[in-house]
Amino acid sequence: MVVLLIPNATKDQNLTVTSCAANLLKQYGVQVLVTDDVVLPASFPKVTVLPEQEAYRQTDVVLTIGGDGTLLRSGYSCVRFGKPVLGVNLGRTGFLATCEVEELPGKLRRMADGNYKITQRGLLSASMPQKGWQTQAINDVVVFGETRMHPMDYSVYCDGCFVSSYRSDGLILATPTGSTAYSFSAGGPVLDGLADVMVLTPVCAHNVHTAPLVFAANRALEIVADADNRDLCYACADSGPRNTLLPGEKICITAASERLQLITFQESEQFCAIENKLMRR
Repeated sequence: MVVLLIPNATKDQNLTVTSCAANLLKQYGVQVLVTDDVVLPASFPKVTVLPEQEAYRQTDVVLTIGGDGTLLRSGYSCVRFGKPVLGVNLGRTGFLATCEVEELPGKLRRMADGNYKITQRGLLSASMPQKGWQTQAINDVVVFGETRMHPMDYSVYCDGCFVSSYRSDGLILATPTGSTAYSFSAGGPVLDGLADVMVLTPVCAHNVHTAPLVFAANRALEIVADADNRDLCYACADSGPRNTLLPGEKICITAASERLQLITFQESEQFCAIENKLMRR
């Protein structure tokens, strides 16, 4: 087996946890790779250093060390190259990065032995046809106004049919994976990570009866910025670069054909994370 380590040097200072993971993997007979943009301390175990794309091509499994954000950032490359990923959690929560530091010896042993399962997580594909812009999202696509002094008006269509109009600070369209992130903070439901759906959650809607809506993943949604909006709107995927949505323009969102492959060791892993890291906080 070949494993690519993707550390977050800000959270893993001096790459202490990454070094521990490398030593364990080598003890278990695993070849360890790192990308050539990682600055390795002199005490780091001997590993193979490769350019990023070549490292992803050669690896069997990706191991991120940081938190959910670290896994998200490398997740796009994992999807592109079809590689499963396991996240080691050094962050505050860890819904995606579910391996805690104290679990490293046991879980890395099981991974080296091939004693794990892969769960497929759905992604979103977002595009602005009028601008030739297209991207993917592991967590969510968010549409928001330039200023919160003036809530924006949006109309939502599903498969070409009008669903509802919203006056709000924004709209979140989240995957089941992203349902525990921004969508949850805005009052959205927690979804089973394996569910083939997406959820639309308004942000601070100016209507007490507004509720999140869950759509089947095979639906095609359109969010239209009202032509009478006073300010510009923006759209972004997974908190990435924002793209301008002029009054009257729309963003189209569908399920992506690609999937993120997450390594898990037990069927109840997601529900344990929800219970221990969300409900008991």
